Amino acid sequence: MSLTADILSQLPGDPLGALRRADALWQALRTGNLPVPQVVKEQQERLEPDWDVVICGGTLGILLGAGLAHQGWRVALVERGILRGRDQEWNISRKELQVFIKLGLLTEAELEQAIATDYNPARVCFLEGPEIWVNDVLNIGVDPVFLLETIKQRFLSWGGQLFEHTPFETAVVHPDGVWVKAGAQEFKTRLVLDAMGHFSPIVQQARQGKKPDAVCLVVGSCATGFRNNESGDLIVSFTPLQNQCQYFWEAFPARDGRTTYLFTYLDAHPDRPSLEALFEDYLRLLPDYQQVALEQLQFKRVLFGFFPCYRQSPLQPGWDRILPVGDSSGSQSPLSFGGFGAMVRHLERLTTGIHDALQSHALDRKALALLQPYQPGLSVTWLFQRAMSVGVEQTIAPNQINQLLGSVFTQMEQLGDPVLKPFLQDVIQFPALFQTLVKTSLAQPGLVFKILPQVGLATLLDWMVHYANLAVYAGLAPIGRALQPWSDRLPPVPQYYFRRWVDAWKYGAGQDYIE
Repeated sequence: MSLTADILSQLPGDPLGALRRADALWQALRTGNLPVPQVVKEQQERLEPDWDVVICGGTLGILLGAGLAHQGWRVALVERGILRGRDQEWNISRKELQVFIKLGLLTEAELEQAIATDYNPARVCFLEGPEIWVNDVLNIGVDPVFLLETIKQRFLSWGGQLFEHTPFETAVVHPDGVWVKAGAQEFKTRLVLDAMGHFSPIVQQARQGKKPDAVCLVVGSCATGFRNNESGDLIVSFTPLQNQCQYFWEAFPARDGRTTYLFTYLDAHPDRPSLEALFEDYLRLLPDYQQVALEQLQFKRVLFGFFPCYRQSPLQPGWDRILPVGDSSGSQSPLSFGGFGAMVRHLERLTTGIHDALQSHALDRKALALLQPYQPGLSVTWLFQRAMSVGVEQTIAPNQINQLLGSVFTQMEQLGDPVLKPFLQDVIQFPALFQTLVKTSLAQPGLVFKILPQVGLATLLDWMVHYANLAVYAGLAPIGRALQPWSDRLPPVPQYYFRRWVDAWKYGAGQDYIE
């Protein structure tokens, strides 16, 4: 029996079976054997909607649902199971949580109660490189159970309706609405929000079986028995390449122990390792990483998953009146796990934008596409993802990725928090990126040239287009803000379009970042 099977088989809830089911899905994705569902159809008959919005997927969909119900819209939320947060905290930066207060979803007291852990400082370090310490970055652990239950009760009090144990099955798009079948329920709605995540059947149909361009594999656990440590790790590497993967680590205090993750960036090649093999490496390396014998640890729970990313992201709507949101939209960068943090970052923009779309009846594909716009700040990170991964048959120096990252982060630290902190929160801004690239090129010119064969010329040329667009958006964003008051005098539909362009410039340039 492997170490992974031995430890996981002792935990309640059959995590070993869940790991192997996730592995079967990962293998099907790598080998191109995932079936393409056909759950969305179109018909030309008229429909009389009795809902404004039906949200499919409640775990994070409830955040948008509550915001829309608060504004008076008729919202139904369908969830295949019970709407309940997981036991493991969601990590985020404190200032990002203010959106819940701004939208009226939580009171100040409730927000404080939702915070389960709060630690400082956090470390960034790569093999043979210096340690870099930062404060107030992804250092807040939010209790998902309390957060979702509180927002769910608010959603219900505002007239929203929740349908649990009601899995989405099919949708038929009509000229004036969408008919939705979910479990034993049927809905006629003006708009469908798909919040079912990376493997939403709607998204799978829209992407037509396309393999992801990149994947992040993650395994980890929460355990007790570690030496006392109130600090965290944002991204740490202490090994060279292994199995054609560069291993990165994350760690932070949790309510009931210490959480540690091992993650790696790769493509979906059939020869990539399984999640169970990665978990075996995690258990093998964990004692060296945390300076503790494995026998001293008492595992509370284990965590694992894989997160596909596509260059064609955010995903544009495939039909009128259906909008992918959250992980369904792929609105996170290929460096981010997505999930809670990505949804919170866009929560105000999406809540306001969907409200405007409903008010102005701008619900066709073209109008909804503006709610998931092209973001050059997101697209430039594809070069970074390629630089942090290596192909199955590619040969590079074993420590090349560590040396590159160590040099880049050293330059960012020297440039200060206005450069370093946004990047660590997955926000790319042109001035900060420009300074970092110039400083790194001057400090390590030989290392930079080594990256070219690794990432490829096509990737570099594509990146240069997005880099130029990032500069353009950085210039357009302040112009959009200046013209915002003028837009109030526009008719509803032109006003909707203009405001979405302003949002695209702002978020595309990383100027939504809260210092």
